Order: sequence, then structure tokens, then C-alpha cells
Amino acid sequence: MATPAPAGGVGAALLRCVPLDRLSALGGALARLVGPLTPAHRVGRANLRAAYPEADAAFLRATLRAAWDNLGRVGGEYAALDRLFSPERVMVDDLTPLLAYARAGTPMLVFTAHLGNWELAAVAAHAVGLPSAVVYRLPNSAAAAAAVTRIRAPLMGRLIRTRPQAGLEMAAALRGGATLGMLVDQRFGRGPEVRFFDQVCTANPSLARLARQFDCPVFGARVIRGAGARFHIAIEGPIALPRDAEGRVDVAAATQAVTSVVERWIREYPGQWLWFHRRWRR
Repeated sequence: MATPAPAGGVGAALLRCVPLDRLSALGGALARLVGPLTPAHRVGRANLRAAYPEADAAFLRATLRAAWDNLGRVGGEYAALDRLFSPERVMVDDLTPLLAYARAGTPMLVFTAHLGNWELAAVAAHAVGLPSAVVYRLPNSAAAAAAVTRIRAPLMGRLIRTRPQAGLEMAAALRGGATLGMLVDQRFGRGPEVRFFDQVCTANPSLARLARQFDCPVFGARVIRGAGARFHIAIEGPIALPRDAEGRVDVAAATQAVTSVVERWIREYPGQWLWFHRRWRR
């Protein structure tokens, strides 16, 4: 899970004194200023050109500017993540189906993407009482990793770090009836090939493999940014994944189906997606 590194120590304490809307706006302004000067901007521009080959220069500029603004706001909001999820700021779709499965002890898989403030999907699941577990990737910096873990731990339920034994931990969580959330929109070099914005790339098959193993309900959850630090968490599902001749989830086809859902989400709000990683690198 790609996450802007939060400030630590005295810096974090000072940031908590700043009103949340101002934190969000400051983060967005800083990213709009600095982001275009970084190598990641060139990656984002190349990705947008590949995804929207017919788009004009004005669309590319506006989308990249919006994407930097959104990323910066995510970073600014991270310092106040515990204050961000509230009825005044976040509207959540009806969770009755998910809560019913949870009360019955049924494990669930929930996928999301780097859209809006993607951290809120996991925060919401834990806040409404779902027995949640979240797959995440630590930043490379040890200090940033410690800060991320400190912020997430009380807000997101069980944390499963991406590492060789993560698959066993994910399976154990599902066996215990957890709702397992994961981001599925980044490159995964050893995964099956999928088409994404009509380009061939590889995708992480973990969600499809777990769906095949546990035959459990699968939902999609995306976080849509409204004005400033206001959000809508939209829920889709349970989603019927493609199955093979034996009636089991087809891993390759299901991975493509999930990728297609994410593409639809991005096309609706292209300026809210994280365009700055090399999604189509083979």
C-alpha cells in the first residue's frame, strides 16, 4: 500500500494542532508545487498518455495536477487520520450486507485502489465493527515505517505486512472469519497478465486465489474525494467472479474482472488515482 510518510515526533504533535481542512489543503498545495519537479511526474505523464492516447495536453495537465493535489492531501490528512472518519466528513454506503456476513462469521474479501484517501476504507471497516484485517506495505524508511504502524494499528484492525509469510497470515485471518482488505491496483511482476486501459500488464492474483480457496463473498470499496477533506465510501458487491468448468473461481479471469472494476473507477475520477507508479512496466 503506497502511503505518504507521516511526520514523526515533535512534527507530528505540531501538525495535530492544525485544523484538518487546513492540513489537507496545505498537503495538496505542497504536492502541486513540488510534484511536477520530480521523476514521478514523468512516470505519471507517460501513464496518462498510455491510458488516454486520444487525450489533449489540457486533459493531461489537469489530471496530473489533480492527482498531485489528491496525493498531497492524503499526506496532510495522515497526521489526523484518527479524526478524519466522522459522519460530518465521510458518507458510507449501506453496509447491511457486510455486517450480516460478519455476524454470521462469514469471511469476506474487500478490494480497493489508490483513489481518494484510500486509507479510509480500512478505517471505516474497523470503525463500524467489522472483524477486519488489512494487507499493507511498509515504507522503506524505518522511521516512516514505525510512524505508519503507530498510526494504523489502533484504527485498522489486524495489520498484515507484505512479506513471504503474508499469504499464510491472510488465509489464517479468513479462517477466523475476518474481513480482509487489500489494494489491488499496483504492478505485481509474478502475476497473470491483464488488460488495464487497453494495455497489457501484470496484476496481483492474491485476492482471486483466496476467493478460490475460501469461496467467500467479494466486495469492492472505493473512496471518492468530495470537496477538500470530505469523502464518499462506495461499496459494490458481492461481486460474482468468473468460474471455471468445475465451478471454482478462475484465478486469471477473476484477476482481470477485478482489474476491470478498478479501471472503471479510475475512468470516473481520473484525477483521484495514483498515476505515479510504473503500472505498465513488464
